[in-house]
This record gives sequence, structure tokens and C-alpha cells, in this order.
Amino acid sequence: MTSKRIYAAWAGIHFFLITVICLRGIFALVATDATILPSALNTSARSGEVVLASVLGKDLAASNPWRLGIATYLHAAGSQAGYGFFAPNIPAYYKLILELYYEDGHIEYDVPHVQGGAAALRLDSLLDRLADPLYEPLREVTVKMLVLSVWQEHSDVKKIRAIFGSVNPPNISDFEHGKRESFQPLFSYDFSLRNEENQSTTQ
Repeated sequence: MTSKRIYAAWAGIHFFLITVICLRGIFALVATDATILPSALNTSARSGEVVLASVLGKDLAASNPWRLGIATYLHAAGSQAGYGFFAPNIPAYYKLILELYYEDGHIEYDVPHVQGGAAALRLDSLLDRLADPLYEPLREVTVKMLVLSVWQEHSDVKKIRAIFGSVNPPNISDFEHGKRESFQPLFSYDFSLRNEENQSTTQ
């Protein structure tokens, strides 16, 4: 009987956290005027988003045990974010473009290579993480590993510039006028096997 109560309490906490995350996502959309709801609700939605964020410990220090505990559990459960892909609010995604500079002066463009659908999903998830400011200390190392995998296939390349940015889909009005997605560079790194000093820039 005790174990059933524990399971019931755990399930209640789990679905409570999922509800909080989903409602926070909805409030965020309303607050940014991304829905058909009246703009008069924007302020209330923003206040609701702040309250729900505090429930998840987002206003606490990054080392706070409560925040770390909730974040760890949600990531382990795969419930750390709401699903907001459906139109017309299709989110931007991130892309890593590689400029390959050859000895003869010509330039080619490439992207990191993966094998299989599962690996492609993992790469997309990795690129999403690189956009997070918390991952800034790991960015250059991670990008360098992706670049080396491409460099092995192009031994005559003297330098590779890795450009990371967001790909932003057009809104409905722009799409109707023929506009397509746009690429917004966020930062870039230069790598050279002949020069141990790699340069990085943020745009």
C-alpha cells in the first residue's frame, strides 16, 4: 500500500512538472504576441511565465540544489521543454556551415557529416545546445571535433572557417511573397593545421 502511494505521488509530481512546462511555453507565446489571442493578455501571460519559471527554479542560482534537481530530472525524463513546432510558430533551428579554403585559392562549402537518422537528430540537438550561453566554454572544442571529421576527407584544405548561426523560417506573410528561410551568423571559428593558433569571432 505504501509503495502505491509513493508511485502515485511520483506520478503526480511528474505530471505537475510537465503541466508547468507546457503552460510556461504557452504563456511565452502569448506574451510575445505570437498567437491570435488579444494583445491585452500579453502582460498577464508574461507574469504567468515568470511565476512558472520560479516554480522550476529558473530564478535561482545555477548551483542551487532545487534548480539542479528539477533540471536533472526533467532532462532524464526528456521533458525539459514544451513542444512548440506546430505552425505558424515553427521555431528557428541552428546550422554549422564550413568554408573550406584550398591551397589553390578556391573555396567550397560543407556541413558536418553523420550517418543515419538517429545521428542526424543527435547532431541537431548538439547544435541547439551550442547556442546556449551556458555552453560557451565548450563551443570551440565541440566545433573543432566536428571540423576535424570533415578535414579528414579533404586533406588538401589549408584552412576551415566554421560559421554557426540560426536558420529563421519566414512568417506567413513573407512566405506568401516568396521569401524563404534566412541564415543569421552568431559566431565563427577559423581552424588551420598549419597554424596552431585558431581564431574565433562572435557576430
